[in-house]
Amino acid sequence: MDPSLVMDVLRDAVTVAIKLASPMLLLSMLVGVVVAIFQAVTQIHEQTISFVLKLIVVISVLLLGGGWMLDTLEDYTREIFSLIAG
Repeated sequence: MDPSLVMDVLRDAVTVAIKLASPMLLLSMLVGVVVAIFQAVTQIHEQTISFVLKLIVVISVLLLGGGWMLDTLEDYTREIFSLIAG
């Protein structure tokens, strides 16, 4: 196996991982910042508010974007299998 092919496969794996994880991570980070600002303004320091809202955001992203995520992962898996067969 050629080292450049291994590097391409690893680069694609990292790209797919970032592509799949970034919507959940970015939206949950945004919700965390908004909740932190709200809690600082109202002086309510309850940790479960942030956790529950982040959990709701992650679940809704998985429900709404799960098909796209599965298609992306399936395309990458097919590409890996075609490299193994070839």
